[in-house]
Formats: sequence, C-alpha cells, structure tokens
Amino acid sequence: MKFMKLGSKPDSFQTDGGYIRFVASELATDMVVNVGDVKFYLHKFPLLSKSARLQKLVAATNDANGDEIHIQDIPGGPAAFEVCAKFCYGMTVTLNAYNVVAARCAAEYLEMYETIEKGNLIYKIDVFLNSSIFRSWKDSIIVLQTTKSLLPWSEELKVVSHCLDSIASKASIDTSKVEWSYTYNWKKIASENGNSPQWNDARKPQMVPKDWWVEDLCELPIDLYKRVIVTIKTKGRVSGDVIGEALNAYTLRRLPGFSKGVNQNIDFVKYWSLVETIVWLLPTEKGVVSCSFLLRLLRAAIFLDCGETERNELMRRIAQQLPEATMNDLLIRAPPGEATVYDVDMVQNLVEEFVTHSSRTEPVDNEFLGSRSPKFGPDASKVLVAKLIDCYLAEIARDPNLHLSKFVNLGETIASFSRPSHDGLYRAIDMYLKEHPGISKSERKRICKLMDCRKLSAEACMHAVQNERLPLRVVVQVLFFEQVRATASAENSTSDLPGSIRALLPGGSHGSSRSTTTNTEEDWDSVPTADDIKALKGELATLRLGSNDSGNEAAKSDVEKVAASRMKGLVMSKIFSKLWSSKERHGEISSSDTSDSHGSVNAEETKSTPSRSRRHSLS
Repeated sequence: MKFMKLGSKPDSFQTDGGYIRFVASELATDMVVNVGDVKFYLHKFPLLSKSARLQKLVAATNDANGDEIHIQDIPGGPAAFEVCAKFCYGMTVTLNAYNVVAARCAAEYLEMYETIEKGNLIYKIDVFLNSSIFRSWKDSIIVLQTTKSLLPWSEELKVVSHCLDSIASKASIDTSKVEWSYTYNWKKIASENGNSPQWNDARKPQMVPKDWWVEDLCELPIDLYKRVIVTIKTKGRVSGDVIGEALNAYTLRRLPGFSKGVNQNIDFVKYWSLVETIVWLLPTEKGVVSCSFLLRLLRAAIFLDCGETERNELMRRIAQQLPEATMNDLLIRAPPGEATVYDVDMVQNLVEEFVTHSSRTEPVDNEFLGSRSPKFGPDASKVLVAKLIDCYLAEIARDPNLHLSKFVNLGETIASFSRPSHDGLYRAIDMYLKEHPGISKSERKRICKLMDCRKLSAEACMHAVQNERLPLRVVVQVLFFEQVRATASAENSTSDLPGSIRALLPGGSHGSSRSTTTNTEEDWDSVPTADDIKALKGELATLRLGSNDSGNEAAKSDVEKVAASRMKGLVMSKIFSKLWSSKERHGEISSSDTSDSHGSVNAEETKSTPSRSRRHSLS
C-alpha cells in the first residue's frame, strides 16, 4: 500500500476524555473548534495561515462567543479535521488509501488552497493521488470504497471518476502488461487448465488469466460495482464472457446462499437491489453467461420478488441457452402457498419460450453446445432439451401433490422434439403412476399417450411388459413393436403374423392407437391382472432364451437363422394368445371375437411345437 508522510514535528495532540482534544504546548490555546461532539483547543496562527474558511469563521464570531467556532458538516468528521490541523502545525501525518480521500475533502471544506499558502494540503494530496494512489490497482479499489461515505464531496472533486477510470483501464489492459499484485483463485485456474505444468506452481504462474481482476472487485458495494462494470464495458476491450464471469463471482460472494438457495434470513431490500442490478449488467451476447448461473439468478429473483421486467429478461436468456441446463438447475421451489414442491409452471414457460425462440431462429444455432452433442444433427438443442425435461419429469413425478395436467402439459410441450429414445419419458411416466396409484383409467391412458413405444430400448420394453401399472393397451403395443423389430431383422413383415394377432394390434400411431376388434376402450385401458403378468413373465423367459440361442449360433446356416427368428415370432404370438385367453377368462371380450381369434392362435401354437423342439435339439 502506498503512503505519504507530511510534516516533521512530533505529534503533540492529546486527549482529555473522549470528546476533548488539545495541543500540548507552552503557549495557551486561543481558539476552540467544535467538530461534531469533539472540542479542539488550538492556536489561531498555524490554522488561519493555511485555511481561508477558518479565517472567515473566526472573523464572523462575536465577542460574546469569544473565539469558539462550530463546524458540523465537515466531510470526514473529527478525524479528517485533526489530520488537517496537524498539517497546519507541521506535525507528522501519514496519508494512505484509507484516509486520503477524507483528508482531501476536509481540506477542500477548509479551503486550504495554494492561494493561501504555497505547498498547501490540497496540492500535496492531489500530487499523492495522481502519482501513487491512482497508479495502484488495490489502492484505487480501497479509495473508491472510502468515497461512498464522503459523497457528494468525493464526487464533485472527481475522486470517484478518477478511481473508476483507473480501475477500468487496468482491468482492460493486455494481460501481458499486468505487473501488480491481485487476488486470484489459482486452484480454480489450475483445474480449468487440466493441471498442466505451467500452473502447478501457483506462486509463480507463467501467464496472467484474462479474468485476473474479478475477485478484487467483489469487495465493492453493489452501487460502486455497477459503475465499475459499466466503465469497463464502455472501454470495450473486455470480452463478454469475462464480464459474465465477474458477475457470477460477485453474486456468489455477495448474495448469501446463492449457490444452494437464497438464505431465508436476509435483508430483502438490499439483495433485491443486488439481483436487479446484476440482471441489468448482464452482457448482451448470447452464451457468455452459463445457463446454470442464469437459473440461479431467476431462483433468487423469484424468492426476492424482483420486478417482472427482470424475471422476463432472465427467462428470455435462459430459453436461448436451455439445452445446456441440468436437471438440478430446473428444480426451482414453488412460491409460498403452492401445493407442489417445485415451480412447474415456471419450467413450462421456459420450455414454451425455448420452442418460440427455436421457431424464430431456424436452423437452430448450436454454438453454445460445444462438444456436448457432436453426434446430433441440426436439432441437437431440441434433443438435449427433450432429455432434460424427461429427467425433470421423473423428478417432479415423486411429488404426491403434482396434478396430472401439469405433468402432461409439460410432456406435450416437447412431444414434437424428435429424440432417439423414450426410455427417460417411460421412467418418468412409471414414476408418476407409482406415486399416484389412485388415478383413473382415462388418466392412465392420457399420460401414456406421451410415450412412443417404438422408441423404447430392449431393457425398457422388458420392464414395460412386466409393469402392472401400465394399461393393457400399452403392454400390447410394446410387445407388438418388439415383434416388428424381430421380424424386420429377419427380413420378415408383420403380415406373417396370424390374423387374430394382427386384429389385436394397434393401428400404428403411438399412444392413441385403437384396436380393430370389438373389445371396448375400457378393456384396453385397464391394468393387466396378475394372471396376465404371470403369463407374460413365463413367455418372456422363453423369448429371452430364444434370443440368446439365436445370438450364440452365429455360425449356423441362413436357413437355421431364419427358422430361429420365426420361432421367436411364434413365441411372441403365444404371448398374445395368452393375453387374449386371459381376457376371455375374465369376460372382457365378446364371444364372437374370442372364437375367431382363439382358433387362429391355437393353430399357430400347434405349428410352433415342432419348431421349438427342433430349436432345442440344435442347441
């Protein structure tokens, strides 16, 4: 820290109690100066020779008051006045970044100009500020902090503007020219650079990071911080991503609990202003601030009840970067009074805003996705958002108070987003059915419409056909599409299936497919019985065995492979017949349908017997 010593005489100021200060001297004091609650017993000659204001005040005193004057509004108070008084006496005074502005403002108040005496205090302090303080990075920050309590004097004397320009100029300088000390988290940058050798010695880094100034500015109050960032932006030499990193660091430091959730016991007015200022300072460039940071800001803005303008701006920015968000980022607590745990409506609005933004900016700009999704095409952002919302739905499905309509509406918002797998969506639907066992058949049908059974993996299909929570319609669809995949791999088609099985199959559209038989909608939307599931499990074991056998016999002839595939299809047909016969036993289908279908299935089962025997004999 820079400092300046003035005067050479020893300090002879003494204290008598807490509110009396006097100069120990052989000469009796001849004036009293009241500064606030403190009385200073001083001598006229040294003070009046350097202060034009004191000359005027003494001249204005009447005989009744003697030579006692009152100074109530001097900037810096008694401490700053004492520095000026000691300078008048020629006593040793040390000025540094913490007291120099107060002394400068007090000297201005006392009119200690060069016209009164050459080498007066104002001149000496200005030289010190310009030659030392404003050239020092950390001293400039300290001085700027001290100016807040000295307004408007510090503003009128341009101390604030000089500090702002000094700080902004240094923050904007080429990093190769940074030669002063600064505060930085070297462990952070070492991890960001993969612990490369040049960063292993944190005490002797080989290069200066471009955001070297970020942490030091976190010491400033929000109003001064805002002015510094605006000045840095005005110079135009600092990139938006560095500004974004600075705002992130400042918010983490100044807003209690920002990284994990805003603390309940805070000064709402103070931090409300902080959040709104940070939102206002956000760079205009897209992607320079992480989506995670924006979502935490939105969470804080909601909690602190910030203005609608700030919330809408955050939502607009988040929607543009939604593909880079994580599921935990979206877990924003619902406002007080809401029945649900999380604010699902807010996420719904974010996704809708993303859809709107995507439609306006086709083809989708994936510049901020980086290397997260190289295998996806131009719709990579939509794929990422779909997967993100699938995970979010699985998490909020655990909430017993979550209404079905909110779950379905959010799922339908991303229904048009093509994605290779619906396993995540199936997991979310299964979780909701598990946590809400009391929903009706029509509600089960509605929620299952979100899922495309054709996009379930083999593992998900295996789980689905044994899932007692799914409607029978969905189980049959899963089995059908598994059969289609099996026959397609053997260059067969669904026309090879028996007529009774084809009659049981959906019409082809996922979710809302309808059976062509005369069984009722209620039959297909019902939950499978224990007998249904038991039959499925037994036949699935056979199906898995057939599949494994087929995979292990890669060296067989083409004829044998086709026979094995057909055997697998016939086993699948038997599963359908078991489902059909089970529903017949429970009286769930008409007698005409039963006779037609059952006869055909039995015929197929008869045909399957020699094939199955031959298959096992080959193995």
